[in-house]
Amino acid sequence: MAENITLMQFFHWYYPHDGSLWNKLREEAAHLEEAGITGLWLPPAYKAVSEWDTGYSTYDLYDLGEFDQKGSVRTKYGTRKQYLEAIRACHKHHIQVLADVVFNHKAGGDEKERFPVRKVNPDNRNEFISDVYEIEAYTKFTFPGRKGKYSKFIWDWHCFTGVDHADDTGEDAIFSIQNQYGEGWEEVTDGELGNYDYLMFNDIETRNPAVKEELKKWGEWYLSTADLDGFRLDAVKHINPAFLEEWVRHMRSVSGRPLFVIGEYWQTNSKDPSQQFIEKTGRQIQLFDAVLHMNFHHASQRGKDYDLRTVFDGTLVQADPTTAITLCDNHDTQPLQALESPVDFWFKPLAYAMILLREQGIPCIFYAAYYGVKYTDKGQDGQDYEITLSRVDELKTLVPLRRYKAYGAQRDYLDHANNIGWTREGDDEHPGSGLAVLMSNGTEGFKHMEMGPRHAGKTFKDALGFRKETVTIDDNGWAQFQCNAGSVSVWVTVE
Repeated sequence: MAENITLMQFFHWYYPHDGSLWNKLREEAAHLEEAGITGLWLPPAYKAVSEWDTGYSTYDLYDLGEFDQKGSVRTKYGTRKQYLEAIRACHKHHIQVLADVVFNHKAGGDEKERFPVRKVNPDNRNEFISDVYEIEAYTKFTFPGRKGKYSKFIWDWHCFTGVDHADDTGEDAIFSIQNQYGEGWEEVTDGELGNYDYLMFNDIETRNPAVKEELKKWGEWYLSTADLDGFRLDAVKHINPAFLEEWVRHMRSVSGRPLFVIGEYWQTNSKDPSQQFIEKTGRQIQLFDAVLHMNFHHASQRGKDYDLRTVFDGTLVQADPTTAITLCDNHDTQPLQALESPVDFWFKPLAYAMILLREQGIPCIFYAAYYGVKYTDKGQDGQDYEITLSRVDELKTLVPLRRYKAYGAQRDYLDHANNIGWTREGDDEHPGSGLAVLMSNGTEGFKHMEMGPRHAGKTFKDALGFRKETVTIDDNGWAQFQCNAGSVSVWVTVE
């Protein structure tokens, strides 16, 4: 029988840098299976510029916490042995593992090289603002701690399209490396900043055939080493989509399995670039629905002044639901991070109900919402701020409801600015399935909704416990459901 997929991002930006995450995952795997989690997106597991780094300042893709490099053997999250043990524990408990793949850039080079560049206008990267001249930068990666184990490939300046720092002069700028693969940037999907190929550090040059082959070789090694079920691809809006399609197709070919592949294309103003990317990559890659996240953020800030009828407007899940991975928050949107746009706490149960209990999209819940986290970091004003992201207790109910109840035909009642709902009729494959959801961002709400004749005469209760009364479905399969002000209720059969 087909079960609903429910993903979790099993980390947050400020997870302690004590090497404990892989051990925690191994210990949590049984609980996560019982709760209804079917897949986990794990953070970058390979060596970054330091053991403090979250993993996105990637240094050595082959070092999973095995070699003494960049000041430690382990990564922020643990050792290679602990990582592989955690994956085995996940598989024992029928949880798929998606590895984070950072193909946009490398950081922490081992040696400086001298090479020709041209500076570009940071607001229009297609515009050169200098003639060709030479700089020195750390673009040679020899991985002395690994000593050629797994791969003898040496990265040098021919493997990169650009850098942002000249070590000989100390100048910070965006430098386009003038190599044999083109004086300009690689082709990317949309025209933001003229061309947004360059993001940070040493930008990887996928027009170089040797680089493409090395990344494929690494992917094969990673798949077999860690027994992975798929990938989350970082920063795909900054990478040539033709290369990503080629790489994903190759990985699926060598694995002999479908592989779950999700891309991070962070564009919150419009779904259009995301859809263009999906088509340019041959519909091989699903994407996080960044527009939906931003709609949740705005809805949570505006309260009763937000028109809930529009919450799915402009989203990927509305336009192309089979490609959409829906989310409430992630590590980049949490407070004090680069894309800070958190969903206010009162609205999170509503948002999670929308991604977990609807037919469209595959939901990915956030570690911080499931476990609750505290951390301190500096704000833009340079002052320290202590942040508490409380656990969303409703998730302990909503995730199992998705697993057992959220099946069958969906009827939408997105017809009131402050009070929306939908029903899922249930199906024969999942006994006891079916539910009705009602939510309000204003006053107490009520709505007459159809559950279907299969539920005629059945008694329903609010699984979240906010409403104490019960509801009986009439002979035609209809009933009036309620919810509290600024709240959500999920009505299921009384068993």
